[in-house]
Amino acid sequence: MEPLRGADPASIAGHRLLRRLGAGGMGVVYLARSTGGSLTAVKVIRAAHAHDAGFRARFRREVETAGRVTSSWVVPLLDADPDAVSPWLATAFVPGPSLSEAIEECGPLPYHSVRVLGARLAEALEAVHGAGLIHRDVKPGNVLLAVDGPRMIDFGIARAPEDTALTATGMVVGSPGFLSPEQALGRGREIGAPSDVFSLGCLLAYAVTGERPFGMGAAAGVLMRTVRDEPELDGVPEQLVPLLRACLAKDPGARPTVTDIRRTLEENAGGDEGGGWLPESLTALIARRSAAVLALPAVAATEVSGTTTAVDAAPQVGRVASRRRFLVLGSAAGVVAAGGGAAWWTAGRSRNTSAGGGAGPLPRLAVALHADLSGSGRTLGHAQENGVRLAVDHLNSRKGRGFDVALQVHDDAGSPTQAQTVARRLAADERVRAVIGPTTDACTEAVLGLYQKALLPMVTVSVGVVVSATPYTVYAATRPTDDVLSAPIMAYLKRTVEARRTVLVDDAAEGEVSWQLCSGVAEALPSGNTAIPRTLAADASDRDFRSLAESVTTARADAVVFGGGYARAAKLSRALRTAGYAGARLATHRVLDPDFLTAAGDTAEGWILAAPFLDPARVTAAKPFVTAYRERFRTTPPWYSAEAYDATLFVADVMATLGPSRAERGAITGGLRDTDYRGITKELRYTGLSTRFTMEALYLFQVTGGRFRWLGQFRDATA
Repeated sequence: MEPLRGADPASIAGHRLLRRLGAGGMGVVYLARSTGGSLTAVKVIRAAHAHDAGFRARFRREVETAGRVTSSWVVPLLDADPDAVSPWLATAFVPGPSLSEAIEECGPLPYHSVRVLGARLAEALEAVHGAGLIHRDVKPGNVLLAVDGPRMIDFGIARAPEDTALTATGMVVGSPGFLSPEQALGRGREIGAPSDVFSLGCLLAYAVTGERPFGMGAAAGVLMRTVRDEPELDGVPEQLVPLLRACLAKDPGARPTVTDIRRTLEENAGGDEGGGWLPESLTALIARRSAAVLALPAVAATEVSGTTTAVDAAPQVGRVASRRRFLVLGSAAGVVAAGGGAAWWTAGRSRNTSAGGGAGPLPRLAVALHADLSGSGRTLGHAQENGVRLAVDHLNSRKGRGFDVALQVHDDAGSPTQAQTVARRLAADERVRAVIGPTTDACTEAVLGLYQKALLPMVTVSVGVVVSATPYTVYAATRPTDDVLSAPIMAYLKRTVEARRTVLVDDAAEGEVSWQLCSGVAEALPSGNTAIPRTLAADASDRDFRSLAESVTTARADAVVFGGGYARAAKLSRALRTAGYAGARLATHRVLDPDFLTAAGDTAEGWILAAPFLDPARVTAAKPFVTAYRERFRTTPPWYSAEAYDATLFVADVMATLGPSRAERGAITGGLRDTDYRGITKELRYTGLSTRFTMEALYLFQVTGGRFRWLGQFRDATA
């Protein structure tokens, strides 16, 4: 839980808000107290999405779906208003962890607990199916654990079997690792109650072993194993193996019903109900969370600029006070229009002063750059290095500063093994207070555990992989995740292209990233726009590219979305020209490479590319940064250089607040989450969702005149 912020309302339709439970790109979830005194979880959709008629319709459908299900083991919907300015819904509050959190923190559940878990969830699914619905997303994150039993949540993609909104052939909706084969194959019209049974089998296998029955890794690989391979059930108690094998049958007709599952698990109870259904460690965790809720201070309303907001009646102990250090006014998108001059460079900022009025050497606080400076990502790594160096120079030139920043630079060459060597070295160096980097997803995943063990804060600039905030509290990602890049593409398709038939090309060579993009676009396409899925094999030949392009024209598509990188995008671009296709072509920042322009030639013209970074040369408020960069490095700032500059100042801002004597690793980690920081590229604020510190920095580029032209923030951009 987090305290309410100044802009949070004090109440919503009689639900008095107490704390933030989480936040993300879609909205905020609050802990609240109803007029009757019960605790509720209130989900409020951000206004930006409320203006999207399609999104509001999907939210209304979620409310209607949740209201149709009644079960002791389903978190009940208490109240909702899908037509409010900011749509919201309220459910009962469950203070326990999700099943995924429980496994991460306390390990696999014992057989007795899993038997009760399975019986209760089967009973919940009986109610879901009895209401004429299919849940479609039965997974550990959608199950909460309470002292008296589990609770199923999230009916965001639940549908009636005959509902075609999410049943287009080839569309994959749900969570890989817990999907049925028919879901993995995108056979929407075959998805029925047996699909939920398969997902329940995956969930129970995970609960009792801590391992997914079809393994981990890229989504495409997991989906393939789900369709073709037998489940891995090593470690499953032998009493459960026959039931789980039946649940995980490839043929939907061979699976038991949820009623069969419930009866089987209840028959095997063996009279072991007396000691409580959860192990002591989890019962204690739930008790701690319940006690924390009961200990919440009263919340009093206050007036801020005429709007009723909420503040804690009791002060927060042991927290760094949130502050806003404005380098510019407004968001990066607003900065373009607002001007801003050189405010970012000379903005007045309160400073700690050294003892004796500045006499004597200043304390030196070390910050390390961990980057790929000699491997395949070296261009990106050097861009970030230059941005960090410029920030350190600026910090160390300020008058009245309380410390100097000492920069260390370490190269991992893009190798996860070498990245671990760098991480061990930095973790052991007690002088290092924080790390900027690594550059790549693979190296970041390789070092997370090492930096967490050392409690060393790590702030990444260019990493898009999703990382759980539960075990990795030291990790701060300052760019949106890859799975939200579908948002700017969808905005362009709806507002500019007005597409009616969109081909989604999942590039198998790109793995999960491509699959996420295509799935995200498919799910969000409005009614009237038909999704036409295509898969490009990892070893595709020139002939395969030609066949794909010809299928696009045969399908009479007016838009193509490609999930791959620049080299294969160039081949596709040429093939589309040859096939006579003249519609819209969209991809992501993985195509934003000069080699794409060279390889695609004049066929690159007009491509629209979604990116999690901006062009600082086009942002008015960043002009002083651009000037300083050109003077220092004799070139225009490349992608991610300005973002690296901001990330460094973000860390330094927290250290300045703490002061040199208190700026230790653990305090900096907490300070990063408590500080709202607005830089020249974006506002950095902990979202409460995973480890992201921003979900809004998404932009569009267009190939024009043989170069990449920045169009701006995706909500405002037009070609």
